[in-house]
Amino acid sequence: MMMMMIMMMMMMMMMMMMMMMMMMMMMMMMMMMMMMMMMIMIIMLLMILMMMMVILMTTMMMMMTTMMIDDDVDDDDDDDDDDDDDDDDDDDDDDVMMMMMMMMMMSMMI
Repeated sequence: MMMMMIMMMMMMMMMMMMMMMMMMMMMMMMMMMMMMMMMIMIIMLLMILMMMMVILMTTMMMMMTTMMIDDDVDDDDDDDDDDDDDDDDDDDDDDVMMMMMMMMMMSMMI
């Protein structure tokens, strides 16, 4: 009888140990999953931020182009033809400069 009791106790201990090991493994798996989820979330956030930046840049470019066009129209209203041509050239240069600046900003961000 005593031997049976000891054997039972040993079996119980072994079972408990196995259960503990299983629990530990499960916890580790959960932790790993959580870490992976966190990484995915961070990457998603970064992607969203990049998208927002691109959208903002495009809107800024649109605004700038509209402003330039408005300036051109104003110049047409105000000045003579010769001055108009000069102003148009200047505006084109400004557009190119703005494009360069935008590209520089994007490269810096990346």
